[in-house]
Amino acid sequence: MEKDKEKFEEIINKNDEKQDTANFKEDNLDEVHLETNKEIADSEEENIKETEEDILRDEIKTLKEDKIRVLAEMENLRKRFEREKIDSIKYGSVNLARDVLSPGDNLARALSAINEKDEHPQSIKNLIDGLLMVKKELSTALEKHGITKIDSLNKKFDPNLHQAMMEIENNDLDDGVVVQEIQTGYMMHDRLLRPAMVGVSKKPEKTNEAEAVKELKSDNEDSEKDTKN
Repeated sequence: MEKDKEKFEEIINKNDEKQDTANFKEDNLDEVHLETNKEIADSEEENIKETEEDILRDEIKTLKEDKIRVLAEMENLRKRFEREKIDSIKYGSVNLARDVLSPGDNLARALSAINEKDEHPQSIKNLIDGLLMVKKELSTALEKHGITKIDSLNKKFDPNLHQAMMEIENNDLDDGVVVQEIQTGYMMHDRLLRPAMVGVSKKPEKTNEAEAVKELKSDNEDSEKDTKN
């Protein structure tokens, strides 16, 4: 009986050991699962943080680019405003200047119609002197505001400055030289205020024909020489 009892106790002890081992393994498996789940959760949380950081970096980069673009646009607006302000100061009186030029032209025409060789009464001489003074003061006032005359005579015709009104035959000058100024042109600083109305030179037709015949004759002579050679 005692042997059977000892054997039975031994079997029970072995079963208990097996159960303890099984429980230990189960506990270890649970711990492993918990650690694995924790690592997975930590990894997912880290990935989420990295994704959020990337999103924030992109937003910061976008905001910086937007700020730079806005600052550049503001700088361009400031520069354009400064240019418009300067142009307004320099060219704001352009319409008034054009209106003033017309009386100045009439005054110049009136003075040019007076024959200086004729004898005039003192009153007329005083009137002429007064008109000359007015003309000089007008020119000074125009120059003070950056309005200057265009020097046209004996200059090559420039469509940016001149308006051709007629062609004048002249054998001594090349074609397109200003030989007569009908109306004076003016510049306002670096802009054209009014083009000069001018007459330009033109070679006489006979001379042009003679030169053409001469050139044709020369070409024929050169052709004959080439044929002989």
